[in-house]
Amino acid sequence: MKKVGLALGGGGARGFCHIVFLEALDDMGIKPEIIAGTSIGAIVGAFYAAGYSGAEIRAIVDKMGLRDINKMLDFNLLHRAMLKGNGVTDFFNKYIKIKTFEELETPLKVVATDFWQHSQVVLQSGELIPAVRASMSIPAIFEPVLHNNQVLIDGGAVNPLPYDIIRKDCDVLIAIDVSGHPKIRKKSKMPTIFDSVMNTFQIMQDSILAAKRQIADIDVYVKPDIEGIGILEFFRYREIMSGAEKDVQKFKAEVKQALQRTGPLAFLNKKPGR
Repeated sequence: MKKVGLALGGGGARGFCHIVFLEALDDMGIKPEIIAGTSIGAIVGAFYAAGYSGAEIRAIVDKMGLRDINKMLDFNLLHRAMLKGNGVTDFFNKYIKIKTFEELETPLKVVATDFWQHSQVVLQSGELIPAVRASMSIPAIFEPVLHNNQVLIDGGAVNPLPYDIIRKDCDVLIAIDVSGHPKIRKKSKMPTIFDSVMNTFQIMQDSILAAKRQIADIDVYVKPDIEGIGILEFFRYREIMSGAEKDVQKFKAEVKQALQRTGPLAFLNKKPGR
């Protein structure tokens, strides 16, 4: 039996695109044997690994209104970052009753960054929600997380699309890049302070990924053409997911081709969902 691995990258609100491709895999009857995620990819990956189907994750998002989103964006301008992140933790606790990696239906690896050691941290055992919360701690946006005596920030600082950490664990590797394209202001190309921080972070991530792709291969790579979506513009989720729909048929075709290249499709027709 051939194993499918799924890597979900970071990109803030653009990560809603992941849901579209999870639905595509569900439609094909494909259930990954292992998942890796960074930042928003860790969030979506945790839901998927916990047994939620793509459609079930979409249903949760559809039920969220602006009030729910505002609860998640708990501003804290006088402390270590713009947002405390407690709202996100509350959201996880509401929907994910699983508390540890060991309880997940599908093995999951979450990437965070050790702030003081400047190194990658791969979390795959122990407490689940603190690990996911650490992985999405975008510098200056979300407060860092103290976890296992380490100060952890967003995994995108070291590994924005963590397919390499599961390459040896699977036969067919699918990687979804939701980094999108930067927003260029119409009246002036001079960046704001927020633009400077966020786009510099994305430039760094793009450079990391470009270098990594020279040395580690991916069987199926997709990057939806999402442009002009801010990293915190979660209220545009319908627009974000709609923008990824046009890539679904090509994605399915590439997945099918990749599976055929590796031999028997014994892992197909597994029914997703809890």
